Amino acid sequence: MGEELIVAGVDEVGRGALFGPVFAAAVVYRENRIPEGIKDSKKLTPRQRENFFEIIEKTAEDISVSFVSNFEIDEKNIQYANIKCMREAVLGLKKDFNIVYVDGYKIRDLPYEQRVIIKGDERIPVIAAASIVAKVLRDRLLIHFSRFFPEYRLYKNKGYGTKEHREAVFKFGRTLFHRTSFKIN
Repeated sequence: MGEELIVAGVDEVGRGALFGPVFAAAVVYRENRIPEGIKDSKKLTPRQRENFFEIIEKTAEDISVSFVSNFEIDEKNIQYANIKCMREAVLGLKKDFNIVYVDGYKIRDLPYEQRVIIKGDERIPVIAAASIVAKVLRDRLLIHFSRFFPEYRLYKNKGYGTKEHREAVFKFGRTLFHRTSFKIN
C-alpha cells in the first residue's frame, strides 16, 4: 500500500466586492482525512461556515491565510491581487504536502506541483475547506468594519455590490476602503 497523499487546497474570496481586501486561504490535509460534508462556502449558511471553520481549525494539518488590500487591488488589478494572495497563502504553509489544488487558474512562480480545477471549490473538498476559511475570516473583518461604517450595512452585504450597498455609496460616497477601480452603477 502506498504512502498517504498530503494535499493542499487554496481559494480566494472577495474578488467581486466593492469594499475591502481580497482574502485567500490554503489548507493542508491528508487526502483521506478531510472531514465529511465540507463543500463550497457559497453553498453554506453563515452558521454552517462557522461550524466547519471550527472543524477545519481542529483537523487541518496546516492553515495559512493572506490578503491583498483594496489599495493594491486599485494600484495593480484584481487578477494580480487574486494570484498574489493565493501564492502568499500557499507559501505561508509550514507543513509539507505533495500537491496543491488551485481553484480556477494557475498560480505563477509557485514551486509546487499544481492541479488547476475549474470550479474547484465545488468539486475538491480541500479547496472547499480553503474557501470556508477565507470566507469566514473575510466576513468577520467586514462585520468589524460595519461598526465604523454602519450606513453601508457591511455586516449584511460583506462589501459586495448589492443594490443597498451601491445606493449607500451614491448617498455617502466611497470610504477609504472602497475599491476605486471598481465601477459602481
